[in-house]
Amino acid sequence: MVELIAKSPCDGLLPATIGGMSLTEEHPGAMWAIAPFDGQLKVLGKALEAAHGMAFPAPNRATGKAGSRAVWFGRDMALLMGPAPDAGLAKHAALTDQSDAWAVVRLEGQGAEDVLARLVPVDLRPQVFKRGHTARTELKHMMASVTRTGPQSFQIMVFRSMAKTLVHDLKTAMEAVAARG
Repeated sequence: MVELIAKSPCDGLLPATIGGMSLTEEHPGAMWAIAPFDGQLKVLGKALEAAHGMAFPAPNRATGKAGSRAVWFGRDMALLMGPAPDAGLAKHAALTDQSDAWAVVRLEGQGAEDVLARLVPVDLRPQVFKRGHTARTELKHMMASVTRTGPQSFQIMVFRSMAKTLVHDLKTAMEAVAARG
């Protein structure tokens, strides 16, 4: 009988350092989609605050911090990353485990914005896209979630099945930016 071994989406692909930039895989823990039932958004926000210490994110925003974050994931939807959701949230929202569905990487360092400018049709300059801002957008030809987590760092998420392509595209763009000098 074959023994299956669990692997992360970017196993064997990362980490990578090119120029002054690094690309690493993140392991955010549990990942749960939270979709409020009709008329429950405000109540859900209070329940999320009480249970996890963070607000339900406004459109294009993330709340919380590394290890426990809620990321806007579409109209009236958020992705809770880190802890499993408190059972009380199920009274106000549909909760769906997404833990195995996403590849999550961190791009950081001087030039990270330039790398993403080659791949993402979103203005990521710090005066426009500040820490805690997030966007569901296209990254080259994949749908992605991009969140600014620091002055020169971004959390990037794509479907798990696209992990190899994501790493390839990011490395190629990192090499091009590094070659500029």
